Amino acid sequence: MSNFTAIKYNTMRISTPNIFLAAFLLAFSLNIFSQSLTTNLQSVQTSLPSMPPGSKVPLDGMDFTWLNGNDRRDSSVFKIPFFSPTILVDVNATHSFNNPIDHTVVGSTALARNDEMEVSAAAIGGDFNYGNARGRIMTQFGTRSTIVPRNDYSAFRGQYDLPDAYRYISEAYAGYHFNKWYGINLDAGLFMSYIGLNSYYQAENWEYQASYTSDNTPWFFNGVRLQVFPTKKFKFEAWIINGWQSYGSFNALPGFGGNLTYCPTENIKLITNDYYGTDDAGLLGRKRIHSDNSFLYRYFHKSVQQKGINQMALSATFDIGQDKGDGADGFSNANGHADYFTSFMVYNRMWFAHKKWAWCIGGGWMTNPGRYLVLAPTGDANPLPNPYNPTANNGSAGTHPFSMNPGDPFTAWDCSTNISWMPNQSIEFRLEWVHRQANVGYFAGAGGVTSPTGFTNTSIPNNWSPDLVKSEDRVIVAVMFRL
Repeated sequence: MSNFTAIKYNTMRISTPNIFLAAFLLAFSLNIFSQSLTTNLQSVQTSLPSMPPGSKVPLDGMDFTWLNGNDRRDSSVFKIPFFSPTILVDVNATHSFNNPIDHTVVGSTALARNDEMEVSAAAIGGDFNYGNARGRIMTQFGTRSTIVPRNDYSAFRGQYDLPDAYRYISEAYAGYHFNKWYGINLDAGLFMSYIGLNSYYQAENWEYQASYTSDNTPWFFNGVRLQVFPTKKFKFEAWIINGWQSYGSFNALPGFGGNLTYCPTENIKLITNDYYGTDDAGLLGRKRIHSDNSFLYRYFHKSVQQKGINQMALSATFDIGQDKGDGADGFSNANGHADYFTSFMVYNRMWFAHKKWAWCIGGGWMTNPGRYLVLAPTGDANPLPNPYNPTANNGSAGTHPFSMNPGDPFTAWDCSTNISWMPNQSIEFRLEWVHRQANVGYFAGAGGVTSPTGFTNTSIPNNWSPDLVKSEDRVIVAVMFRL
């Protein structure tokens, strides 16, 4: 696995956090040109791939562009037979007020480096439909192509370099659509997870830095998915997958799961996702069960043509789960150590000025004794020894590993607020402030997490350890383009 090494990025160094204010003031001054940028498009629902001719369309005529974790576009600029393209570019710059010497961000899958301009994601792909055959492929480049695969230890079971094989693909599946009820889809491949509510693509989320409920649960699944739409407003899914955000499988048993989605009106969405599997390498007796539940409610809505506030909506998610067996005892300590996960996150968003602007506020909380879903600190604080951790010093654990044993406590909370300018449905400028807090040293402090100099090629002296602190405040500027 020598190829699975840290990728070096060409970056533009930022000398001061004031650039965040300057960038957003520039975006504000450009608002006078927003009308000329607005794309004049017919309103069609695009949150679902196009359907074969003659099919009944789920959620047809309902507006879900307001949903957290959903495509906010109401149409596509492309008119290509059999193919609906998607182009995504997501760039950000973030500053931590802890000022870590190595610029490393800990505990995030959206952010990688502080005080530098980074391309988080650059993707191109789309949906293919011919007759009832269907397929989707999305490439991914940028820092996320390393941040997300680094958390998958299943690739160290057996031969072939799975992280590199899948690294630059976020979605790739093929399937068939059956014209029964409002549609039945059978797909196989790599597809996005619904657990945690937030979309893998930041342009679809109300907040840029996801709360713990989303950031610590799967972004993708690899396996087979059956989608059934018995009515216009209800969807059922069943999954047989390799495991919990894993390219391969940890043990003999695959992962099983399902989704129920119900939208009684265009102002309400109810979701539940449930999962069962064995996701600890070599521990055949340890089973994971997880339940993820969300409620989204648009409680105020008026025409985009009207002045003032145009709409307001609430998004709430609650998760509960456990690992049990082989020394882990779920919510108990009777036959081992506690190993469970509970969390919630709540956000409220308000759109105003003809939906060109939006303000969001919210946050969340999690507790995870055993830390089996915690995004382990990067750098020299990597938690697992060779062969399980592919990014820790070329495959070996750091000199000061972050403990992730059954019973290890971890409780954390976060809050954030942001303001977004959206001159049209394909571009968004966002300024966000985030505070995160944990009960143990977890976030990168001033000393960083890689070495005394901040560089990964510096030898580690005996008296040095990663500077992990209990809290951080940061500001984020992001530009998200989607076509």
